[in-house]
Parts: sequence; C-alpha cells; structure tokens
Amino acid sequence: MVNNLSVAVVGATGAVGREMLRLLEDRSFSVSSLYPLASSRSAGAVASWSGQRLAVSDLATFDFEGIDLALFSAGGSVSIEHVPRAVASGAVVIDNTSAFRMDPDVPLVVPEVNISAAKNRPKGIIANPNCSTIQVVVPLEALRRAVGIKKLIVSTYQSASGAGSRALDELSRQAQASLEGREFKPQSFPRLLAFNLIPQIGSFEEDGFTSEEHKMINETRKIMNLPGLRVSATCVRVPVRIGHCAAVHVELNKSLSPEDAREILSAAPGVSVMDDISGNEYPDPLCAAGTDPCWVGRIRKDPALDNGLVFWVAADNLRKGAALNAVQIAEGIFTGN
Repeated sequence: MVNNLSVAVVGATGAVGREMLRLLEDRSFSVSSLYPLASSRSAGAVASWSGQRLAVSDLATFDFEGIDLALFSAGGSVSIEHVPRAVASGAVVIDNTSAFRMDPDVPLVVPEVNISAAKNRPKGIIANPNCSTIQVVVPLEALRRAVGIKKLIVSTYQSASGAGSRALDELSRQAQASLEGREFKPQSFPRLLAFNLIPQIGSFEEDGFTSEEHKMINETRKIMNLPGLRVSATCVRVPVRIGHCAAVHVELNKSLSPEDAREILSAAPGVSVMDDISGNEYPDPLCAAGTDPCWVGRIRKDPALDNGLVFWVAADNLRKGAALNAVQIAEGIFTGN
C-alpha cells in the first residue's frame, strides 16, 4: 500500500477532469499534493479540491518530476504528446483517451473485470476504456464467469456529455433555438441533436461501422481477453445530458433463466439491479446520473439467440464511464482496494 501520493490531473477544467477531482476527494484517495493541469487557454483558472482552491497549471510547461500518478483526460492528441513525458519522469499514467487502448503493451482495464492486468504495464501506461464499453462489460463479466458467452450484440444510447463540455452546452443552445424556431448550425455533432437521434458517433469507416462502434467491438474483446468473441455494435447519440444506456443481447454458452441472471447480477461488483416490470422499475439516464453503479434491468430471454439473454444497462458516463473507473484503477494499483 502506498500513501501520500503526488497526483496530477490533466484536463482538470473539463467535465471528466472535474469529476476526477471530486472523486479523489470523496473516496479519500491518499493524496499529499495535487496538481490540476490544462491547456494554456485554461491555465490560471481555479480548481476546487478538498476545501482548497488550486490554480490550474499549463500542461505544456509542467514538470512531471516527482509525480506518482497522472490522470489524463484531455483528448487523444494531448495524451500522445504529453503522456510519454509523464512516464519518463516516473509517473504511472492512467489515460482516459483512445490513444493507447489498443496498444498490446498497454493494459485496458475495468477493475471489476481485469484489475490484475494493470500490474503488467511495460510502458507505464494504463488505458481507461470507452465509456459505453465499461458499462457493458461490468455486468457481462458476471455472466461470463457464470456460464460463458459466445456472441454479443449491443446498441448504445449515448448522452451529449460523452462528447465533452462544449457539446453539452451546445445541446442546451440547440434545444432553445429549436423551441424558438431558429436555425442552428451544429458544431459538436454531425447533425442537430436536440429533439433528435444521431446514429453516428465518430467517423464512418470502410466497413460502414463508426469509430465508436469499433471501439466497443475491439475493446470488449481486449478487456475480457476474448479475441475471437463475435461482437456487433450500433452507437447512437441521444439528446440526454448525462448518462449512457445500452441494450445488450448476449448468447451464452449455457441456458440461463432471467431469474438466475438477476441473482448473478445482483451479487456482481459494480452492478445494481433495478428490474420489476410490474412496477415499471428499470434504469434510465436520470436515475444513473450522479451514481457509481452500472444499473441493469429489463432482463429477459432473447428468443433470437441460442441460450440468449437480453438486458438494459444505464450508467453515469462521466463517473463509471470515465473518472470513477480511472480512480478505481489507481486504487487497485496503489492502495490494493
């Protein structure tokens, strides 16, 4: 167990960075000194942590010497440029971007699934998976351990905050413009999101899938150490502020009743079951926002798949989908929690 760590949070003024600061405080992570970092544009701003008001430093000129842990959440290009500097100075880096996720020498970690993988980090980097991938693999791992899985079909419904703080602000402005009958040219999304759905997150690739869908497919295989798992995904942006949801169709190795699945999932770490259709009880983004678990409901047999099961999962994409998962990785490395 390591105490009194020197911690840097890169992207401290963004939505995920602010959540990281909050969680480091709320979870009493062992921090002796904390350094909020951001681009030169945000340098000099003030970040709140543990009753202190800390000046945000410019990442470009920051010296990582003496930093034990660096949490990065400022975009892939920023990580590619500055993560090597942090590692060279001796810091363990947990990176929230896609920059290193598929590097074979960088573990891709969800603590409830594969925290042991974080021990083998030859480049000094641990990657935090995509937000939607995290909330799907947490309950999926419990089913895999119980009976094994063969095939996975996922449709995600991802909130505006998954595209960052600016996108979240733009959703509000889009909605206001739409209600007032004004035109609005979207900047953070490929189309208007207010009162709409966009079946595109990221760029389209040659096979017709988007980059976000490829993340779901490839990251799930890597995290679960199932390189041959058959996975298909459709990722949709929805006009919700915070909270991602997913409909998960899984083909199991053995038949599992919904009742048994509820029991297994209720006992799984990181999962909370909300599943009583007689009382219209099931998770949604509003109930997930501001909470830590992956909320699971609508558990039922899938008649289209052999030994099929389908369930609905909702989670706070800024917490478990990003900041919380990163802090949990750090806890697993440094405190053994």
